[in-house]
Amino acid sequence: MEINRVAVLGAGAMGSGIAQVVAQAGYEVWVRDIKDEFLERGKANIEKSLRRAVNKGKISLPKYKEIMNRIHFTTDLEEAVKDADLVIEAVPEIMDLKKQVFQDVCRFNSKALLATNTSGLSITELSKATDRPEMFLGMHFFNPVPVMALVEVIRGEKTGDEAVRIAVDFVKSIGKTPVVVKKDVEGFIVNRCLVPYLVLAIDDVEKGIAEAEEIDAELLYTYKMPMGPLELSDFVGLDILYYAGQQWDIVPKSKLLEEKFNNKELGMKTAKGFYDWRGGRPKIPKEKAGKYDALRIIAPMVNIAADLIAMGVADAKEIDTAMKLGTNMPKGPLELADEVGLDVILSKVEEIYREKGYEILRPSEYLRKLVSEGKLGKKASEGFYRYEAGTYQNIRIEKLDKGVVKLVLNRPHRLNTITIELLDELKRALDELSFDSEARVIVITGEGKAFSAGLDLQAAGTDEVLNPSVSMLLAAKGQEAFTAIERTPKPVIAAINGYAFGGGCELALACDFRIMAKNAQIGLTETSLGLIPGWGGTQRMAKILGIAKAKELIMFARRLNGEEAEKTGLVNRAVDPEKFWDEVMEFATQLAEGAPVALRLAKYAINFGYELPVESGQVIEAAYFGITTSTDDVKEGFAAFFEKRKPEFRGR
Repeated sequence: MEINRVAVLGAGAMGSGIAQVVAQAGYEVWVRDIKDEFLERGKANIEKSLRRAVNKGKISLPKYKEIMNRIHFTTDLEEAVKDADLVIEAVPEIMDLKKQVFQDVCRFNSKALLATNTSGLSITELSKATDRPEMFLGMHFFNPVPVMALVEVIRGEKTGDEAVRIAVDFVKSIGKTPVVVKKDVEGFIVNRCLVPYLVLAIDDVEKGIAEAEEIDAELLYTYKMPMGPLELSDFVGLDILYYAGQQWDIVPKSKLLEEKFNNKELGMKTAKGFYDWRGGRPKIPKEKAGKYDALRIIAPMVNIAADLIAMGVADAKEIDTAMKLGTNMPKGPLELADEVGLDVILSKVEEIYREKGYEILRPSEYLRKLVSEGKLGKKASEGFYRYEAGTYQNIRIEKLDKGVVKLVLNRPHRLNTITIELLDELKRALDELSFDSEARVIVITGEGKAFSAGLDLQAAGTDEVLNPSVSMLLAAKGQEAFTAIERTPKPVIAAINGYAFGGGCELALACDFRIMAKNAQIGLTETSLGLIPGWGGTQRMAKILGIAKAKELIMFARRLNGEEAEKTGLVNRAVDPEKFWDEVMEFATQLAEGAPVALRLAKYAINFGYELPVESGQVIEAAYFGITTSTDDVKEGFAAFFEKRKPEFRGR
């Protein structure tokens, strides 16, 4: 089944966001709502979002018009769905309302894949309102849709494999990351783990275990969460948490939450919840950290995730991927558990279960099993994950055909932002590949929609970055890793598939070649934060472009698209996105066919002789020239030349 036309039912925040990303991916979209005023509001939201993208240089004005021309608005349900290949329902979270919508859809369409954007209603129950439960599933987008990468694809009891395959392919085609929820359980993955975590934090405030600021400070500053649980509760909406508690048995009941709901203290939307939001986002004092045991709420989240594995809902990687993409957690709960130690986690879960008695806190038998088998996490080399020597957590190495090796920055939930751990792994990987005789060319790229958006400020900690002694060490760390790229004896290509800002741009500049998608963006943007590039950007950009152009791009924090970067000489090639990997692989494969020793020595002669006086550089060149004449490859090259055939270099 091929999807060409999509119907989105509901023009609210979720429906309009879904329509936007689907249209941006090239699909024709029909948006239906029950009143013209709702459609106008939804259209205005889409236009505002796209205009913001134009102003930031992410899309062109003609592209904006092209996208809007693909979105059609109507109050006529039949017009919206009759020719649709996929129908995505995004109406309010009311079971009877959603059922009625799908009953009406089935009157006008008998072929489409049917999907609900519910955040927690039963997929199985909703499917009963349709004439095709095998072609019905959940497609749970996260708000704001244009920004959040995750889509949970949820099976109902009768959902067919073909429906899941079509949905997964579609989600990927619109630039999102699908995680398949294999069983229809309350809260699916993200909300099942997240909502109890939030309500348990509220429970600890209610019972006087800690103040809201103490809990939030610990999670914010010690665990590097983007928000503490009380601030996040305010941000999500305390009414949403209250209704979740009414709807799901998994959510502990909270008198304090009910009290705030009744008093209309719903968080950010009413300017008052656990914090006063009238002046914007609350400022959590750092000195409040260290006064709360965060494992009181982290361990239960791990326990819930362990049960999801046991129930066959998802595996550890899928759960962590969903949690990182759906909540912006720096690490998934199971990754974090392996670092803490599963014995420590289990002990804390048992303690909290004895204290509170909520059923959701009953220690997971799967967690008990892992601990009893000695699988305690990193300290035992196995927990939810296996930790073998030489494995990587932040990068991935893929050995492709003909000597091409792909080194993938693998932190898509954080736009592949760079941490100390990633720098260490990058350097270690380059060292290993330097001595791998089968690796002839290294291609560095990013997982997902970014190459790398630079330093992970959340992981580094703003206070640490602004501490001169620490920031100097951080700069030296990045410089050492990126210099290793220049010293690597293999040609290195930066395949810039998306955002390459700040440190991500500096990484690309250290590579021998840069191939960039036309819709990607690149720039040394540090001065917009009051900083300067610290990982070699001021030096390498000046060498590549000249001093005057480098000053312009750095001082104005310019962001260039692929075509602009090619025109300035910052990248070797800018290619159409749909041909990007074909172009990269063609370039890399041709390079890999060259003589390895000659390529290595040419790289060194250029890199290390460039700044020397010409006479001194020529001495290096002559020495390296002499070395090449002693290789088997030069003999093969000469023989192939006279025999009029293609040489087969072996790197000897």
